[in-house]
Amino acid sequence: MNDIIQQLTQVLAERKTADPDKSYVAGLYAKGLDQILKKVGEEAAETIIAAKNENKEQLIYEMADLWFHSMVLLIHQGIEPQSILNELERRFGLSGLEEKAQRK
Repeated sequence: MNDIIQQLTQVLAERKTADPDKSYVAGLYAKGLDQILKKVGEEAAETIIAAKNENKEQLIYEMADLWFHSMVLLIHQGIEPQSILNELERRFGLSGLEEKAQRK
């Protein structure tokens, strides 16, 4: 699974310097944070609707869009997706209650 995340991370980073007229992602970066956040919110809403409708195929499709646009956001903010994976790994094995108690 990490391979596709690494490949996508590389492509998204490369798109930061691409021509916005030739790349959807470069266009998002050029439009700035508000547009990227709008897309993340839109994809989150579509994911919720697909789940509510119990449409597994649509849920997979929308979740992929949500993950993709979330990765665009991370790269835009200068955060490597590996940081998120590291945080998930840190939490693995902790109960939700333990994890919450460790937050500051």
